[in-house]
Amino acid sequence: MELADILAERSVLVCTDALSKRELFELLAQTAAKASGFEPDIILTALEDREALGSTGLGNGIAIPHGKVPGLPGVTAVFARLDHPIDFEAMDDRPVDLVMMLLAPTGAGADHLKALSRVARLLRTESIVEDLRRSRDPARIHAILSAPVEASNAA
Repeated sequence: MELADILAERSVLVCTDALSKRELFELLAQTAAKASGFEPDIILTALEDREALGSTGLGNGIAIPHGKVPGLPGVTAVFARLDHPIDFEAMDDRPVDLVMMLLAPTGAGADHLKALSRVARLLRTESIVEDLRRSRDPARIHAILSAPVEASNAA
C-alpha cells in the first residue's frame, strides 16, 4: 500500500493552532471529514476511543493516531506537522510534532495494518523525518510522504 493512495495533498497540514492532543484530534477530524464526507464528531470519537486504550505516540516526536469508522469506504490519512510540539504521553515522554492519522472502515483489518506498518516504517527513516521537520510546504511534505517505497528506502 502506497501512501499516495490514502493521503491527499489537501490532507497535509502545517499547524500553528493545535496546542493540545484534543485540539489536534479536532483539527484532524475536521480535515478527514472534508475528505471523507463523514461527520467530524464520528471521526473524533473513533480517535479518542482508540487513544483511551493507550497513547499512539511512538517516540522521537512521532504519533500515529488511528481509529475505525463504520461505513468509511477505505483507509484515509491526514498528516500534520506541528509548529508547537504537544504532549502525547509517548513512550519516550518527548512531545510530538509529526502526526499521521489513519482511519479505516470497521473490519478492514489487513488494509489498516498495512497502512500502519507502512507509516511506521517510513517515519523510522531518519532522513525522511528530518525532511518533514524542515518543510513548511504542504505540497513538499505530501511529495516526501507519497514517494514510492523504493525511493523512500533509498533516501
